[in-house]
Amino acid sequence: MEDDSYFENEEFSPIKSLLGLLTFSTILPINVYTSIEYMTKLTWCWPFLHVLVGILAAVCGYVSFEVLHLNALFTAVIVYAFLMLITGYNHLDGVMDMADGVMVHGDPERKISVMKDSSVGAGGVATLFLVASLTIAGLYNILDYYFILGIIVCEMAAKTSLITTALLSKPLIPGIGSYFIKETTIVNYLVSTILVICIAFLLGNLIGVVGVLGAIVGGIIIATISKRNFILANGDVLGMSNETGRLFALLFMAIALYFI
Repeated sequence: MEDDSYFENEEFSPIKSLLGLLTFSTILPINVYTSIEYMTKLTWCWPFLHVLVGILAAVCGYVSFEVLHLNALFTAVIVYAFLMLITGYNHLDGVMDMADGVMVHGDPERKISVMKDSSVGAGGVATLFLVASLTIAGLYNILDYYFILGIIVCEMAAKTSLITTALLSKPLIPGIGSYFIKETTIVNYLVSTILVICIAFLLGNLIGVVGVLGAIVGGIIIATISKRNFILANGDVLGMSNETGRLFALLFMAIALYFI
């Protein structure tokens, strides 16, 4: 999609751009394509698109847990596998690549070169294992409280984490990630986040809001780590933020479910 010659005569269409963004981030058979510039203009809408993904995952969890009567752990694994599959494992390489870049010694240029390298090191594999394991544990915990709607909240909040990192980062050019970062402004970020918090409240009252706050914290942490190690951010950093944001949303909701 970086070659825009195919789209050079295209006019901006919000609907087409939203569907293009959903096509970009899932394997749903939508097959709507637009230029990367037009698609990323609506980056702030990404969390709302993934409400749909979260609903599908919640249905998967409900069927596994309530209809098939699988235990919470088995259901958590199924839900996580479903989320990874429907999103085309889109951000897992970002988790591994950023982890490899952070782990290597050297200046930012050295770290960026390692992050962009196609090979995967031990740090990347170990970090992916930890993120996946902790996410499954988080899903298990909210299912143990029968908070199935929390699945929708954590998937929506994962994208809020991503755009939080985008807002706080400077783009590494060239790269697809740079388009998302440049199109995330304080105004559209605030609008997006306020609406996400409202949806989370409708789904899970204060528990849902706490989940979104957890995702924002996750996004801030990833942005901070990225600045210290790379100075600039790319798509791998945003991918890490997405997966970390989901994890932090689940962590915060799990704690809130116990205390609230």
